[in-house]
Amino acid sequence: MQPHERIGAAIAAANSAGRTGLVPFITAGYPDPGKFIETLEAVAAGGDVVELGVPFSDPMADGMTIQRSSFTAIENGVTLRWIFEQLAAAESGIDTPLVMMSYLNPLMSFGYENLARRARETGVCAFIVPDLPYEESEEIRLALESQGVGLIQLVTPATPDERLAMLAGASRGFLYAVTITGITGGDTGLPDSLADYLDKVAAVSPLPVCAGFGIRSAADVVNVGRHAAGAIVGSALVEVLERGENPTEFLKALR
Repeated sequence: MQPHERIGAAIAAANSAGRTGLVPFITAGYPDPGKFIETLEAVAAGGDVVELGVPFSDPMADGMTIQRSSFTAIENGVTLRWIFEQLAAAESGIDTPLVMMSYLNPLMSFGYENLARRARETGVCAFIVPDLPYEESEEIRLALESQGVGLIQLVTPATPDERLAMLAGASRGFLYAVTITGITGGDTGLPDSLADYLDKVAAVSPLPVCAGFGIRSAADVVNVGRHAAGAIVGSALVEVLERGENPTEFLKALR
């Protein structure tokens, strides 16, 4: 099984068990770089796939919570190279598939061939790059796919039908369905039109569809799970970590 195929398999296993796949997001090295692997293990124990954020100085798709975590992690010396080193040195190993969310600059600076190799070595199965249009992604896609690592595509309620079909066919691991037009971390609830939108995305995607942005509660996960294979939980989990609460318990309460 290729690394990117592990993602879909994990989500399918959750669905077969009668629940929505859960994809928790954390910012790597936040809130305490010294407890990064411990935090990651706790989150992995409550999720089916873990989305690992690479701190970036201008996270334009993220709301204040994730921006705050990103800036703090950068101040504490967290870099892409450091993240790979920590993952490689983890004695217990993380069996849960990892997806890395990063803006393009850190990946480009690291070098795509090196990125793909280190990803495969450390259990990173795919990447989400929110500021990279599909039309400009060939170089990194080919490098990642040479190691069996995927590039996950994002769609939104504003994505035209023709482009939706194209992105669904190009994605690997899962298709990321952004639930709102805006940034992460909103607390206004999920839109009334969510069902129709997710049904449309699921109908054209050969991969599991995971919905993200604005998912904060067990009710949100249930609502999303009626129309998508997985739910991505980011800002709400980062706030749990900020408060020093147990992330495993929080995630298990969402199921």
